[in-house]
Amino acid sequence: MSGNLYSLAAPEGPAFEQYCGGNLGGSNETCVSFAAIPGAGSSFAIRDSKPEGAGQELRFTEAELDAFATGWVSQRGLTV
Repeated sequence: MSGNLYSLAAPEGPAFEQYCGGNLGGSNETCVSFAAIPGAGSSFAIRDSKPEGAGQELRFTEAELDAFATGWVSQRGLTV
């Protein structure tokens, strides 16, 4: 996908899957939501579950997310 991912319509609420961990501030305070962007090939939107982040999202291509994920795992010394 080339172009501006932010010019595309946002995924609908039910399209988002929630990933949580820690639960330091309540049941949704440590969650992120993740969904494919319709019409964008392999591109994705990520939202924060915290009230301060409501309505805001980051959008990434598959390659950008893969680079982030593998870099994060490597830097943290984690294995998958």
